[in-house]
This record gives sequence, structure tokens and C-alpha cells, in this order.
Amino acid sequence: MSKLTLKTEGDTHVVVTRRFAAPPKAVFRAHTEPALLQKWMLGPEGGTMPVCISEPKSGGKIRFEWRWQDHAVHLTGEYIEVEPYSRIVHVERMFIPDQTPDNHVETRFEPDGSGTLMTMRMTLPDKETREAMLATGMDQGMEASYARLDEMAEKGELAA
Repeated sequence: MSKLTLKTEGDTHVVVTRRFAAPPKAVFRAHTEPALLQKWMLGPEGGTMPVCISEPKSGGKIRFEWRWQDHAVHLTGEYIEVEPYSRIVHVERMFIPDQTPDNHVETRFEPDGSGTLMTMRMTLPDKETREAMLATGMDQGMEASYARLDEMAEKGELAA
């Protein structure tokens, strides 16, 4: 059962929420440090991320490249605002293989008991782009990745 909640707002927004059993600092690090990202942000089973560039500062670059046995995709982007351990604002676009329109993403990490409540708000340029993105089954890939992040937290791999 997925721990991820996804809802749409208006014509262009997607809001994803999920709780993690790790403090905000650890979850934030997992979302920004390349060595950690390459362990959990792999989407569906069988994926690898051989290239991971993450420069978590205003203007910093993002590049993630994923590979599965029969295909590869990549994402590029830029960090706009980074508030350590609490908030990330960035823009990203996928290449699957054609470039998708920019997705403006704000991710918040808030204390929730001994864990973290993550709220990710995506803003797409139009309803059609949002529907196309949702039709990819992105929520299933995200949850598969977040389940790996949970396992890393359980094993103490997110401790600074």
C-alpha cells in the first residue's frame, strides 16, 4: 500500500504528500546529496542512476540520468531557492526522450513527531501537460523510490 498521497488542484497543480520515519535534516539530505539520491531515487525496480548532479544552492544545476535494461531517461533543472533542511524550490524538465515542459516544484520538509512530512507542490504550464505527466504512472515510480528511502532510514544510512 502506497504511503504517498497525490491530489490535483486547479488545472495545473499536483500536490504530493508523504511521511518519512526520519527527521527533516535526513530527508532533506536524501533529496539533495548525489550519493544518497543514487541509492533511492531509482523509480521502478531495476533502475540505476549512473549520473547524478545536484548543486543545492540558488542557481545550482540538477541532472539525473536513469537507466533500465530497455530504456534510459534523464532530467535537467536548476535550484531556485534552497532553505537547508526545510524547503527546496527548483525547476525541472524530463527528456523521455523528447523534452517535457518545465515543471516548477516546491518541496517542504516539516517535522512530524519523530519523522518528516514532505509536501511537494508541482506547477505545470497547462492542464494537458499535467494530465500527460500523471498518465505516466509517476506516482508508482515515486512511491517505489520513497520505499527505498524508508529502507535507508531504517538502516541508519541517512544519519549525518
